[in-house]
Amino acid sequence: MVRIGYTMMTEQAGPRDLVDHVVGAERAGFDFAVISDHSFPWLEAQGHAPYAWSVLGAAAQATSRIPLMTYVTCPTFRYHPAVVAQKAATMQLLSQGRFRLGLGSGENLNEHIVGAGWPAAHVRLEMLEESVEIIRALFAGGNVSHHGRHFDVENARLWDLPDEPPPIGIAASGDRSCELAGLHGDLLVATEPKRELVTAFAAYGGAGKPCVGQLPVSYDPDRAAAVARAHDQFRWALGGWKVNAELPGPAGFAQASQHTRPEDVADAIPCGDDVDAFVDAVRPYSDAGFTEIALVQVGGDRQRPFLDWAETKLLPALREL
Repeated sequence: MVRIGYTMMTEQAGPRDLVDHVVGAERAGFDFAVISDHSFPWLEAQGHAPYAWSVLGAAAQATSRIPLMTYVTCPTFRYHPAVVAQKAATMQLLSQGRFRLGLGSGENLNEHIVGAGWPAAHVRLEMLEESVEIIRALFAGGNVSHHGRHFDVENARLWDLPDEPPPIGIAASGDRSCELAGLHGDLLVATEPKRELVTAFAAYGGAGKPCVGQLPVSYDPDRAAAVARAHDQFRWALGGWKVNAELPGPAGFAQASQHTRPEDVADAIPCGDDVDAFVDAVRPYSDAGFTEIALVQVGGDRQRPFLDWAETKLLPALREL
């Protein structure tokens, strides 16, 4: 059975609301929850970007069952990998073993703030690979020193370690990142229902491991309102990751998506309250071999109605997948 998750979208809600939303997701019966880790929203209309790790700590205390996961954290620019290792170990303890650390090579949108530049994609993947090696070494315990191509660690140690370290998920969108995920990850993270990603992940060592996808949706009994909201806040998603990873701020995303029409967004994102349309949108992930799909309800002020509808209508239908 495909596991259905809920996304705490930090770009569209403040920290207290995000915690309230994940409590509602646990109550509604979602199988897991993920959180984005941004310093900027994609578009100014979204309007938020609280610190994801503070929200996670609060969420761990406010919930009791639902697993939590970053989707995803970049451990190479804003955060040093040794700091990410400490945060993740602490989260695993706070959540009593419910945390998974999702990692990715980052987007210029968030990482530009530290003024370290934005290297080519292959360099970003080199940095990600080295950071995962550092994080795993710290999870193993003891003192760690590392002097690599991109990072230095001097006599670091995690003094509060969980009995079981958090599983590490690695975001992939092409063959090289699938290789990295298969060799170094405990699960695959992706945002497109491409079978070739799952196949490549398995070929590089990920066979039998979880594959987690993500899908934006826009629930509303008024379909026109759902389409308008999705266009206003989520039209950036149609740009594709080769573009989206490079743009430096919301103004760039607004300009890049200025010719995207509401009907274009409605073709890509299920809108309204037709359960069958939402199930049909999830099915390509299931068919491609994804074992988990995290839904993103568009609109920070439309989470509670979505959660109520999901509990009574959507989740029972999706269980049949």
